[in-house]
Amino acid sequence: MTVVQSTSSTTNKVLPHPLNAWYVAGWDHEVTRKPMSRRIANRPVALYRTEDGQVVALADACWHRLAPLSMGKTVGKDGIQCPYHGIVYNSAGRCVSMPAQETINPSATVPSFPIVERYRYVWIWMGDPTLADPDLVPDMHWADDPGWAGDGKVIHAPCNYQLVLDNLMDLTHEEFVHEGSIGNDALSQAGFEVTHTSTTVTLSRWMTDIEAPPVWAGYLRERFPDYRGNVDRWQIITFEAPSTICLDVGVAKAGTGAPEGDRSQGVNGYVLNTVTPETERSSHYFWAFMRNFKLDSQRVTTQTREGVSRIFAQDEEMLVAQQAAIDANPDYEFYNLNIDSGGMWVRRILESMLAAEGRLAASA
Repeated sequence: MTVVQSTSSTTNKVLPHPLNAWYVAGWDHEVTRKPMSRRIANRPVALYRTEDGQVVALADACWHRLAPLSMGKTVGKDGIQCPYHGIVYNSAGRCVSMPAQETINPSATVPSFPIVERYRYVWIWMGDPTLADPDLVPDMHWADDPGWAGDGKVIHAPCNYQLVLDNLMDLTHEEFVHEGSIGNDALSQAGFEVTHTSTTVTLSRWMTDIEAPPVWAGYLRERFPDYRGNVDRWQIITFEAPSTICLDVGVAKAGTGAPEGDRSQGVNGYVLNTVTPETERSSHYFWAFMRNFKLDSQRVTTQTREGVSRIFAQDEEMLVAQQAAIDANPDYEFYNLNIDSGGMWVRRILESMLAAEGRLAASA
């Protein structure tokens, strides 16, 4: 699909989040034997590991008086004990022990949510558990592929998750928000192509024979210390429903065949992004930057992670301001430019998911 030259408007009301989908609950190293709490899709969840290392996700509210289970402690092989009156639940959320009585009320349960550990993340399904197919976990295989190295962080973003998706689907903002690091004027001058399926959107942009932005010039010198010439740069953005966006990005020496598929004279990175709604106005934004050069260098891993973190802090500042402006102008409409094509297809996919759940009319 090619871009249509048009300007249109749409409501500024961001969509609610689909529930029948996999979201990241946390990095795998965040979840330990000590219970933790994280609000996901407007619901507090208690997360912990059993003795054999399996992740458990229960609603973070005891059946008895709604005390947060995350304030309790793990007991036995797979149980968690309420901190208020000592009720114990197993990993399925069923009560196995009550204080001062032998008979256990059969209604004493708390909801348990399906969990999958993959790509260094703990994924959770907040919707209909019968639909929780592990094969639907979005592809982020670069995170644990030995041919790639890198690390990432989590950002608590005080904005709706869809604003983060919009930000990632249109990287022309780099020219203005990230001037002096990864942005230059070649971004807004370059053409792009958008394609889509029922669950994915891909936006591809090539910029040939341009001056390398400072960050990418530095990455290229990690592999080719003496090169100072122009580069061919690419950004291939792939959205996978409901909220994962992987960026295939890089630069190569100009004219060495990168647009035709030969990236051997360049450096390649994958920016892995997945956004978990917390509330209507806050999100957990998990990201990692993986690279295919200097794989054994902890220096490069640390410098790159911290450098990307500083760049993303600029995005966060803008998103916070945008959310505040949306709240202050509830009747104002968004206007769409050509650069919003990818984000508009994302919105259509989210609308389709919400319609399938019977929740689109309410959001409108």
